Amino acid sequence: MSDRPLHLNLLLIDPDPIFRLGLRVALETIPHLQVVADVSTDTAALQVLLEIITPDQNPVNLIVLELGNGSSTESQQLGLQFCRQLKALYPHIPILLLSSISTPELLLAAKNMGVNGYCPKGISISELVPTIQEIASGGYYWLLTPGINPPSSHLPFTKLRNNLRLSGISHINNTLTAVTAQLKIPGLPLLDKAILAGQRREMLAARWLVNHLLAAPEERQPIQTPQPLPPPISYLSKTISKPESQQIQTILPPLLNAKALQSTLFASCIHKLQFPLQNLTDIPLEIDILREEKKRELLYLILQKISQQLDELRSSKIENNQLPELKAKLLNNLWQSAITDFYGKFSRITIGDKNIEIANFLLNNSAGVETEILNKIPLVIELFAYLLWHTDLYVDNTSYPAGTEAANSQASMILENLLIQIANGVLQPLLNFLADVESIKQNFYDRHLISTREIERFRNNLSWKYRLNNYVNEPQAIFESRYELFVFAPRGIAKISIYAPRNQELAELSGISLVVTLLLELRDAIAPRIQSLLSFLGSGIVFILTKIIGRGLGLVARGVLQGIGSVSLIEKTLKRNVEKDK
Repeated sequence: MSDRPLHLNLLLIDPDPIFRLGLRVALETIPHLQVVADVSTDTAALQVLLEIITPDQNPVNLIVLELGNGSSTESQQLGLQFCRQLKALYPHIPILLLSSISTPELLLAAKNMGVNGYCPKGISISELVPTIQEIASGGYYWLLTPGINPPSSHLPFTKLRNNLRLSGISHINNTLTAVTAQLKIPGLPLLDKAILAGQRREMLAARWLVNHLLAAPEERQPIQTPQPLPPPISYLSKTISKPESQQIQTILPPLLNAKALQSTLFASCIHKLQFPLQNLTDIPLEIDILREEKKRELLYLILQKISQQLDELRSSKIENNQLPELKAKLLNNLWQSAITDFYGKFSRITIGDKNIEIANFLLNNSAGVETEILNKIPLVIELFAYLLWHTDLYVDNTSYPAGTEAANSQASMILENLLIQIANGVLQPLLNFLADVESIKQNFYDRHLISTREIERFRNNLSWKYRLNNYVNEPQAIFESRYELFVFAPRGIAKISIYAPRNQELAELSGISLVVTLLLELRDAIAPRIQSLLSFLGSGIVFILTKIIGRGLGLVARGVLQGIGSVSLIEKTLKRNVEKDK
């Protein structure tokens, strides 16, 4: 290392808030060290990384984490799984285990996954700081770990080779992310899809080669672990980082358990929230009025609330058959907590001579949110069962085994739609009662929708949306046995349709909604006959116009032309005779 230490940014991950606070305070007394964030969970850590890391900038030099909560075997296994996920997502960021765990087998497994070092909790700051510097600069450090010989990080060209490897992997990962995003664009031509799939395979192969050829010798030594673990998952490319002999395989195996499955799904959703959030559909959404950063903030918040709710459901030991009766309460609780946190529990505004709390006011004036939005969110029970109990997912007339890539893809779409619809519910009472309050407009709205005229136009479009949904679109979707889902696409929010049996809802339709389905059925019944009749009549009309009337007109025109020609000939003959008589 150089005499003048480089400035290092650290991310701390530990479930103990007291330990995090103490470590952060101690490290920030060192001039060249800065803690950019300290979090308690893997989901929160992934969210922080996705928010602050861009293709052009990486403000994190080292991740310092505890391996699970240090007590249960399941937690330790999840900690190892999370380390693999971090190395798959961010191979250029070194990881230091600062852990109470000292089991040689677990530490060997962590090293085999690419973790760069280990120190036990209780190590002094004077010993920890040089270790942090060593690992952040490309070295390794495994303090007093039986069975692990600390690699020599000072061999000639070791750091140069490591820097080349990390630079190459970073470039490959950025390209791989872009190609994967293009592959997810709906309606992509088959030829383009085949070309992009080939590029993706090439990137995966290139990443494997770079890792294999430029890795240090100690990194290439296989270390056997007594307890085999499932391979890690890359959220960006949905590929597997397996042992080198199998690393290009792309079939997703089942995860450890439902908690790990949830972590995978939520991290994927967090990544997609980095996409643009412009509404690409022809249907106005309440969240369209928000600035993009506020829209993203709201969606993040709701995702966190769903994670907390799932943890509460697990701790309460509910059964699968209890979910249907809890659905309405779960959605209502999500919506209420999102309103409270998004607007601020104690935030107040002044309207006229009244000073009101925004959250309480909106919660007390929320008529229509449940009936118009919350109760119409589809497949919530199926999603929660998938995340809580690792059940197979039956969607779009197909059964998807839990943990497979296809099941995760379907669950992601349902989760994304849930986020968007809850967010719409958070905005609906605001637009109904506080839409034109100046402080609200300044703090939340997109600058293109900030004028009173644009706000009223936006609200009118939403009103028409609800009317069309209630009387036309929803009955048609029920009759056609499908749901419309809003999902995050690379260019913005898109809309897809999936099959779902809705016979019970169809039987309950009445009034205008029932008339719409009857008209659709009538149209389906008579449309082919009308088309056949029109085709027959059209052929007959064409025959009459071309064969009869057209031919008759042609004969008349021919006679007229012949007559004109005969008259001209007679006139010429008479003229010659007159000239001869003269």
